[in-house]
Amino acid sequence: MLKDVADMNLSDCYGKVGVPRQLVIKKDPSSIPDAVSKAGLMLPIVAKPLVVDGSAKSHELSLAYDQFSLAKLEPPLVLQEFVNHGGVLFKVYIVGEAIKVVRRFSLPDVNKCELLHNAGVFHFPRVSCAAASADDADLDPGVAELPPRPLLERLARELRRRLGLHLFNIDIIREHGTRDCFYVIDINYFPGYGKMPEYEHIFTDFLLSLVQGKCKKRAANKC
Repeated sequence: MLKDVADMNLSDCYGKVGVPRQLVIKKDPSSIPDAVSKAGLMLPIVAKPLVVDGSAKSHELSLAYDQFSLAKLEPPLVLQEFVNHGGVLFKVYIVGEAIKVVRRFSLPDVNKCELLHNAGVFHFPRVSCAAASADDADLDPGVAELPPRPLLERLARELRRRLGLHLFNIDIIREHGTRDCFYVIDINYFPGYGKMPEYEHIFTDFLLSLVQGKCKKRAANKC
């Protein structure tokens, strides 16, 4: 699904949306360092479980600081270049035409000094879960500012068309130090909408719009 985002090459006056360079590793952890080098991925590397089954481990992220530690990761995994983003991500919930955005705390930024002096793999359980809400936190305005609404609407509209989905969410980060450079780091279909503010009204409106659309089609066919 992230490939669809990359293929869009979305860029307009509101900003640019891309995808961090990534790599899928299905087996043989000893092959990871060489595969990362060949793919040109830069350290540090975020490792995400390829299969999400609802368990706590399937929601755990790992951050590998050095080449040697990559072999300690446990496939199947998706590996992504880490992008500094001020420790905050934006969860964008899409329900049909409706869009709702919330802020969540994310992985902390990594500076050059930390990259030089840290080694190993650091594990982060339940990153960006509902308990990690950053909506009421005292954040730097440059970090807290939501992505422009027109940019999100265009992204959601294009993803609905390409993926054929009406119920999904997108995790977006803003590259730290920029105002309009965004990366989609994850897409989930049919996410847990109980975590979305005002989900009852939004979801009910979506279901009603589906029913109304079918009724209009039936009426048109009868004519």
